[in-house]
Amino acid sequence: MNCKYFGECGSCRDYEGGYETQLLNKVESNKKRFADLYKGDMDICRSPQSGYRARAEFKIWHIGDEIHYAMNALEHKGVVIIEECPQVNVYIMDLMPKLLQSIKEKKMDKKLFGADFLSSLRGEIAVSLLYHRKLDGEWEEKAKELSQELGISIIGRSRKQKVTIGKDHITETLHVQDIDYKFMQIENSFTQPNPRVNEQMISWALNQFEGLSGDLLELYCGAGNFTIPFSSKFDKVLATEISKSSIAAAKNNMLLNDVSNIEFVRMSSEEFVQALDGVREFRRMGEVDISSYALKTIFVDPPRAGMDEASCEFAARHENILYISCNPETLYRDLKYLSKTHEVQKMAVFDQFPYTHHLEMGVKLIKRGR
Repeated sequence: MNCKYFGECGSCRDYEGGYETQLLNKVESNKKRFADLYKGDMDICRSPQSGYRARAEFKIWHIGDEIHYAMNALEHKGVVIIEECPQVNVYIMDLMPKLLQSIKEKKMDKKLFGADFLSSLRGEIAVSLLYHRKLDGEWEEKAKELSQELGISIIGRSRKQKVTIGKDHITETLHVQDIDYKFMQIENSFTQPNPRVNEQMISWALNQFEGLSGDLLELYCGAGNFTIPFSSKFDKVLATEISKSSIAAAKNNMLLNDVSNIEFVRMSSEEFVQALDGVREFRRMGEVDISSYALKTIFVDPPRAGMDEASCEFAARHENILYISCNPETLYRDLKYLSKTHEVQKMAVFDQFPYTHHLEMGVKLIKRGR
């Protein structure tokens, strides 16, 4: 990827030597990190070298009467004014200057401080415009014009206010192992930013389930990004997630993909463990018949903080563990605990965030002595 802001913009920090060099640096450092837990090869899932982000957030910077896109500078020393961003996909890249010009022409820029883009691989786009002022009827009429002219959905956000013009979501289609999966992705909610790497992650994870039987338990399921494809490998899936909007999207995604063997429960992983162990009772578990599940396999995809000790202890009860992590540091900590009872059988790296030190990883663990 060629970017004229390398060395200034804080979004990309590891660009010397090009894409393959930055990827090799991350892979080698993590091979060393996990050397005492795993000696085998790591599967490597590469990213497109540019145009890989389908989700992007930019500051809107005011200089006199003009507005610009901006990003944090390296080491957070102010901001860098940008005209383009080679990270984003072609649809967002094409829209960026048009959107800024239209906002200025329609005088919608008063106290505007951010623009968040969410795009599908087929070009459906929702843009969230973030303001430090209340949005009134005049703004809404202008936003409707903007939406129609550019063929996008507009979501206006200010404190305790959300105004939606069009839809507050897009529908993404991911192609995984010759199957198309459809997903509702809601603005201002977590989605995987790099869809081509996401497809590879899902495919790799599916391969780790070959030969397994019974039912699957998933913690931190989000909107069902993994859950929906995984349902084809198991008789039943029980999945938990704390976010109300994500659970609603996950249930909708079941319908989009004609899947019926998943039961979604809105609970945190900690609450779920407490419910199963009888520590606390939850009304949300009232209709779940745990005794009907043969849970030999657990899948976890926690936030950057990883799992707490209670969740690790709970995961260790299962014969098979599949762990997707967005933070190798907390993954190492959790694997040290899980390795007391399980053996790391397979590892993979997913270059979800090229030109940064961030790396997603996948781990398959099997209970020792089974």
